[in-house]
Amino acid sequence: MPLLLASTSIYRRELLARLGLPFDTARPETDETPLPGEAPAALAARLAVAKAAAVAALHPQAWVIGSDQVAEFDGRPIGKPGDRAGALAQLTAMSGREVRFLTGLCVLRLGQAPLTALDTTVVRFRELDAEEIARYVDAEQPYDCAGSFKSEGLGISLFEAIESRDPTALIGLPLIATARLLREAGYRLP
Repeated sequence: MPLLLASTSIYRRELLARLGLPFDTARPETDETPLPGEAPAALAARLAVAKAAAVAALHPQAWVIGSDQVAEFDGRPIGKPGDRAGALAQLTAMSGREVRFLTGLCVLRLGQAPLTALDTTVVRFRELDAEEIARYVDAEQPYDCAGSFKSEGLGISLFEAIESRDPTALIGLPLIATARLLREAGYRLP
């Protein structure tokens, strides 16, 4: 059964490769704009399904994995910072605070009901001063990461604690749930 990852994220591709299944990637053409009043968890879940469905429409014989992560801070979604100034601002605001990372997951084959999951990871930042934040941002340049950090790298030094059922979820693809949904779809793991 062909397997596609509906993402061009190198982070998600590296994670999925850990399961040892052959797969290809495809860019999902999906509008990621939140709907008016849409809660961050609903946004992550909706976009995971939308990404999988967009790729499945072009590859009807394949199983497609869609995933989307939304960072929630003070009840609102926060996106990728995009540049140094954005990263400095996000990390300054989150210093000493909690941020929830909601990762929606969907495994879908055209004509079949989607298999879905939602993972929540809570990150508690330690108190950070401006100099620490600037050193970190300059070292890793986390401009393409929601929350302005890379937990798999130096970003781990910014935290007081991480609460999660799945340590891979924070990187962008919860492998425990992914493996479960792939087994439901008929893949043999391990």
